[in-house]
Amino acid sequence: MKRIIATLTASFLSVAAAAAPETYVLDPNHTLPRFEYSHFGYSIQLSRFDKTSGTITLDRARKTGSVDVTIDAKSVNTGSSLFNGHIQEADFFDTEMFPTITYKSNKLKFDGDKVVAVDGTLTIKDISKPVTLTVNSFLCMPHPMLKKDACGATATAKVKRSDFNMGKHAPYVGDEVTLTIPVESIKQ
Repeated sequence: MKRIIATLTASFLSVAAAAAPETYVLDPNHTLPRFEYSHFGYSIQLSRFDKTSGTITLDRARKTGSVDVTIDAKSVNTGSSLFNGHIQEADFFDTEMFPTITYKSNKLKFDGDKVVAVDGTLTIKDISKPVTLTVNSFLCMPHPMLKKDACGATATAKVKRSDFNMGKHAPYVGDEVTLTIPVESIKQ
């Protein structure tokens, strides 16, 4: 009887440990959010942010988790130092007043073992709006170089910049912006 109780206790503890939430810290070298928009209809312009931090918590057994991402708005990189300064002015990101952009979520949607969407709140210029990220790829596995568990994903969403008080030059410069957030994170 003692042996049966010990076996059941060990089994319960191993299942509980496997179901525990895991926290991953974003790898800033491989998490570079980008955005694209129509420029007078001539072309689709692509820019990115070079500094991002945050965490992702996953409980894959319970199909739950959270996302907390902070983007340094001053790290915007358009490919032009002149435009980098312009896009940080009050009509756009207003980085002097609002130096960070955040995305927070406590609602991850799973399809089997894979995250397929994240319902959260995007905050730009102190304006918060619900935004659903569609996860186009998702993978967790041991990192081949770091020898630690890692998870990565690429998520996309469409937002209107005018919703965040950044609508200058619309509709000539497109109001709809496609966000793409490639994420790599390392388990802590």
